[in-house]
Amino acid sequence: MSDALDYLLKVRPEALQSYFDFIKKSGKHLDKKTKAIISVITKVDNQTENGFKQYLVRALQAGVTPDEIIDALFVAFPTLGLSKIIWATEIILKLDIPEFRIEQIGQAGKWYKIGELDSLKDGITHLEVHDRELFVYREGETISIYDSHCPHQVTNIPALAIKNNIMSCPKHGWKFDIRTGECIENGDRPLKQYKTKIEDNMLLAYW
Repeated sequence: MSDALDYLLKVRPEALQSYFDFIKKSGKHLDKKTKAIISVITKVDNQTENGFKQYLVRALQAGVTPDEIIDALFVAFPTLGLSKIIWATEIILKLDIPEFRIEQIGQAGKWYKIGELDSLKDGITHLEVHDRELFVYREGETISIYDSHCPHQVTNIPALAIKNNIMSCPKHGWKFDIRTGECIENGDRPLKQYKTKIEDNMLLAYW
């Protein structure tokens, strides 16, 4: 959300309420993935970079795959044209979202070894596994693994950005409780969390 829109929402909330009510009610017959894809294409058509980044992340969180996003860009070719598709692709490449890397496109998810359970101490551990930066939070038998990218505009959050179990994105100040992954300040979406399991004292994560 832009600073200007945030300001107007605070000083004239009643004036914008009807607009947001309309947005919420429109598309009620569409599933979440379809609505997310349409939002992404709209941002590409308008070439709104920050909006495209935000809705790209939202689409991935809604279950849209990178393959589906790329397909949608090409299906919308008649209205977008090649230049806008290239514009969107350049932004995706700069964001370096692991799921969009060439070796990942079209591949089914699988389990990856993260580390031996005995080597993971209680608290927070920052790791790089298979070209992905991860945060592992352990509290006894409870273990959670999060992607290092902020769900707002895919900013990579460094290990130094954590204090007292609170992770702060350096770009727009979104704050997350690393124990739960929930956003507790400035934002409204949680960190991406990976499925985990333990086999023969080895911690694994799925992506």
